[in-house]
Amino acid sequence: MALPPPPHVGPGEVSASFRRASTPPNIVSSDSAAHFLATGETTQGGFAAFRWDIGADEMSAAPHFHRTFSESFFVLSGAASLYDGKRWFDAEPGDFLHVPLGGVHAFRSVLGASVSLLILVVPGVPRETFFEGLADLIERRWNPSPHQLAAFYSLHDTFPVPT
Repeated sequence: MALPPPPHVGPGEVSASFRRASTPPNIVSSDSAAHFLATGETTQGGFAAFRWDIGADEMSAAPHFHRTFSESFFVLSGAASLYDGKRWFDAEPGDFLHVPLGGVHAFRSVLGASVSLLILVVPGVPRETFFEGLADLIERRWNPSPHQLAAFYSLHDTFPVPT
């Protein structure tokens, strides 16, 4: 396997970024918190990484797909159910689900159990405003009409799949 041409051809540089585990989350809602670990902006569009901590109340993302990015989920702690488009898997720390472009997927927390997920998005499309909008929905700060909600999902490349 050949490597692609290197986009960086100069000498090594001091450009890494470090984020402590104790850094407060970027978004907090009643039973969840989102941490923007690496945004598409900070990775020059290469990827985006988010940690989503969900409390013991059941929370879910209904089956959906994305047209412009892949998404991967790694269970850091707790318990979740992950959907690969065909079946649900009970997931525990260390379990991983990769969803390629166009792949139907979903997830849900397990009632009574908290979960922390690492979510990797490739390429690094801006997902921050999507997570902010979800927090507004959860907290009932935004009560969109069905048309507004469909437009919100479409704007953020999230296409629900009827079940």
